[in-house]
Amino acid sequence: MENETLRLTNVLADPTRFAIYQYIFSIGRPVNTIEIADKFGIHPNVARLHLSKLEDVNLLKSETEKTGRGGRPSRIYTLSDEVVNLQFPPRDYQLLAKIAIETLLSLGEIGQKALVQMGRNFGKEAAKQAMLKEGISNANSLSLDQKLQSIERLAIAQGLKPRIEKVDDYTIRFSVNNCIFNETVEAIKNHAICQMHHHFLEGIFETYLGDVDLIQENSMLGGFNACQYTVIKLPVE
Repeated sequence: MENETLRLTNVLADPTRFAIYQYIFSIGRPVNTIEIADKFGIHPNVARLHLSKLEDVNLLKSETEKTGRGGRPSRIYTLSDEVVNLQFPPRDYQLLAKIAIETLLSLGEIGQKALVQMGRNFGKEAAKQAMLKEGISNANSLSLDQKLQSIERLAIAQGLKPRIEKVDDYTIRFSVNNCIFNETVEAIKNHAICQMHHHFLEGIFETYLGDVDLIQENSMLGGFNACQYTVIKLPVE
């Protein structure tokens, strides 16, 4: 599993390949090699290589495009639904996590507070590991744009299918289109798990940006297509 995550991180470390993935995610429809080559000003063979690399780590899937015009069929690429499997542990570990969460929730308020803290610690550790893999020794050495790109790569690797947008130097809009605790939420149906996810994200942003205020605008549990947040970077006193 560690090797799979490392492969994914290495694939997204290429700026052009990362931009191609962001483009395909943003337009939400299939693309072909020619479109990517034209969009990014690269040779079709190079575009095909980038798309193949993204497919190799299950960020994309492809199929043959049937045009009915004869000649060599082309391939079209779309987002893969299996990206979350790259970071999720095997089923036995999901079951263990479910049992651990249920046990904490059975302890009442104390257990819920522990669950929230566990989410924050998980987020911070995930961010530290991501920076380590990218060779980042100190987040303060990065520009805000570089920090947000690293956060986005981490969120992709976690299977969150994120969108991130800098509004200004202190305000970021962030949304996730997949919940890494989705199966646990469905099984346990407790809002405390969503709070754990909230603090998981907060832990990630705090590791990169320092003190933040993470404000949730909408949630998938409330019937929306994505969990949407505004991140306010608090000034250093």
